[in-house]
Amino acid sequence: MRTPTGDSPPERLTRLPSWLLTQTARHAHRLVSDGFADIGSRGYHYRLLLTLDEVGPTSQADLGRRSGIHLSDVVAAINDLAARQFVERSPDPADRRRNVITLTPTGRRQLRRLEQRVDQIQDDLLAPLDPAERDQLTRLLSRLLDHHERSDPPTDA
Repeated sequence: MRTPTGDSPPERLTRLPSWLLTQTARHAHRLVSDGFADIGSRGYHYRLLLTLDEVGPTSQADLGRRSGIHLSDVVAAINDLAARQFVERSPDPADRRRNVITLTPTGRRQLRRLEQRVDQIQDDLLAPLDPAERDQLTRLLSRLLDHHERSDPPTDA
């Protein structure tokens, strides 16, 4: 194991799950950022398009909550997606102060490209693990995340 400077970290550090998770997350973030940048997209774009594909048209605020993106970042990402005609923004007929965001056919095609890229990224990230180990890791990480999300109330309004 090496630090970003190429030096070996202290052995006791490399036995800490928190340190290992942080280092692995750094690699995962780089792989996702680079992989999406190669096709002119970002992680927020993927999360928003995926959420719209699963839940259908929804408000910007709901989209942010469901995708785990802060509302101020949602607006900027939706602006990017709308400019590329991946989503449409229209006034909510029930409340004209709100916007409803809808996935377009072009956005659905982009989501499919992003999903293919995500599959490649997962394969790169998890390359040393066999399929059973990948499933086990996913289950364990899900369990950890579920536990901490239940014990930590959300901070975003």
